[in-house]
Amino acid sequence: MSRRLTLRPLRIAVLTGVAAGALLVPATAAFATDPTPSPGATASTPADKEALAKKKAEDAKTLKEAEARKAEAQKTGGKGYPRGGVAAGEAPAKDDNTGTLIGSATGALLLAGAGTYVLRRRTTARREG
Repeated sequence: MSRRLTLRPLRIAVLTGVAAGALLVPATAAFATDPTPSPGATASTPADKEALAKKKAEDAKTLKEAEARKAEAQKTGGKGYPRGGVAAGEAPAKDDNTGTLIGSATGALLLAGAGTYVLRRRTTARREG
């Protein structure tokens, strides 16, 4: 048996694996729950601590302002708010990536089926002549 014939199945397996990986990698995005990575534990400097304290003070101030506006709006009856779905800031009812998972799985199965069909066809062609 020549060296070329023994490496062919290995080459086909590697290429099929790479193609399946290319189809399945986008499906991993469906499992990501938090798009932003959490920062690691680092030693903070005094300047960082001051900046954090300022940020917290600003956040508290904006929160108080937002609460005051909310109370004012309740007093006036909330007539300044837009009506309906997206204009009112309503969130989508359901946000999942089931379609991404199903599409990736279907693509992987189709790729595996096509690879099996090609391999069987080549084997039959070798046997017959």
